[in-house]
Amino acid sequence: MTIQRMDHVGIVVDDLAAAMAFFVELGLELQGETPAEGEWVDRIVGLEGIRVDTAMMETPDGNGRLELVKFHAPAGPDGDRDAPANTPGIRHLAFAVDDIDAAIAGLRAHGGELVGEVESYKTSIDSATSAARTGSS
Repeated sequence: MTIQRMDHVGIVVDDLAAAMAFFVELGLELQGETPAEGEWVDRIVGLEGIRVDTAMMETPDGNGRLELVKFHAPAGPDGDRDAPANTPGIRHLAFAVDDIDAAIAGLRAHGGELVGEVESYKTSIDSATSAARTGSS
């Protein structure tokens, strides 16, 4: 058995419309929205009485998808929005953008905030790879 591709990542959100607007601003494209409930959903999720709305978002190149899920039932525990980066669970998604300053400005208009500093990922990886190859730290 070999994985053919990663299909999507699912994220549970409080406000589906706001989450969709956030990711559209970032450049993802809405592929579709659908409500879901019933025994088949209960079996898939492993809970009883599921009632959700979902939205499937896709990167412009079609290679990455994100499923946003708003649970209406059953009620779930409140999450810690200010949980530190080392808390188990999804802590970040990484996207390549052509203009980081414009991306940040657009996301701030949708309530996004930086939790740290902006850093060039490629530069960081190149430096780490170089240090690993030379044995330096």
